[in-house]
Amino acid sequence: MMRNPEQTVGNLIDNQSVAFIGSVDENGFPNIKAMLAPRKREGIKEFWFTTNTSSKRVAQYLVSPNACVYFYDKRFFRGVMLRGMMEVLADAESKALIWREGDTMYYKEGVTDPDYCVLKFTAKSGRFYQSFKSEDFRI
Repeated sequence: MMRNPEQTVGNLIDNQSVAFIGSVDENGFPNIKAMLAPRKREGIKEFWFTTNTSSKRVAQYLVSPNACVYFYDKRFFRGVMLRGMMEVLADAESKALIWREGDTMYYKEGVTDPDYCVLKFTAKSGRFYQSFKSEDFRI
């Protein structure tokens, strides 16, 4: 049993360069997509990702905000799935919050590019896997 989920899960997340986000499509089927690691996180409750406003995931989250995020540690074959809600944010403050130098490679018009937005995930619960055992936890 994890003594401190926030520390255990947070350490796993901080050492991953990729996150997998899940959404629900128009037919109710799950969709998974690999993303770069979150640009910002607050504990294991809130995560901010960059993405294209025109992306399929954004369209799906606008219809159904139900989401999950999965982080996988290949070296130790362990992972964590966080379940919660995804918000699509296009306000100037949110976009500036996680903007980085070099992002113009993806968003040609800079931080104000209309095809740049922020996905903010808020976790409600999780499931941690390690050593052939899984454990659910609340956030």
